[in-house]
Amino acid sequence: MSLKIGVPSKGRLMEKTFDWFGARGVTMVRTGSEREYAGAVEGIGGVELVLLSAGEIPRELAAGRIHLGVTGSDLVRDKLADWNKQVAELAQLGFGHADLIIAVPACWIDVDTLDDLDAAASAFRARHGFRLRIATKYHRLVRDFLTANGVADYQLVDSQGATEGTVKNLTAEAIADITSTGETLRANHLKILTDAVIHRSQATLFLSHRADWGAERAVLEALVAKLGLSAPALSG
Repeated sequence: MSLKIGVPSKGRLMEKTFDWFGARGVTMVRTGSEREYAGAVEGIGGVELVLLSAGEIPRELAAGRIHLGVTGSDLVRDKLADWNKQVAELAQLGFGHADLIIAVPACWIDVDTLDDLDAAASAFRARHGFRLRIATKYHRLVRDFLTANGVADYQLVDSQGATEGTVKNLTAEAIADITSTGETLRANHLKILTDAVIHRSQATLFLSHRADWGAERAVLEALVAKLGLSAPALSG
């Protein structure tokens, strides 16, 4: 058996993850062709690299099919109910920064806060007969945030493509999406509400509470020591 660690399979997240581990003496390399999603780990024994999409890693952690995983903290919180009962944060990695925010059309000059949005949503429903639509891929996080802040009279609509374009395309009146610089929002004539940063995300190393931690406990102890992290508490 080996300790399985899930890492994003492509792009800057994969490269930055490889760099982070490499700087701490654990070398990760991709092997085979671009289509094979195979890799290897050098510098420590008993660790197997599993290349997955960032969106798959929360599910694999929750199912216990991988022991550790690197993915965005936003994805874990959105995809896993009671996420901190299923996984634990071992380390924030310092890259992949992005904010999950709520944005509205820049021409809504009287809507700058969540209270303004709540009032606008009520007025919108009274005028149009249906709830104001907010396009997002992050249903759990957005719904919980709006409920906690007393915003009503809205409906979440699923966005699988470019969320910023849904307002221009008239399929939503507002959006909730990840942004790092805000440039795409401004290009689509959207503005971020001043008090609507839902979550500040970054790449994070997570541990699965659901994985089989038999012989892998010793490997984990050796790995966290090499990475300079504190040994986590394991259930069972």
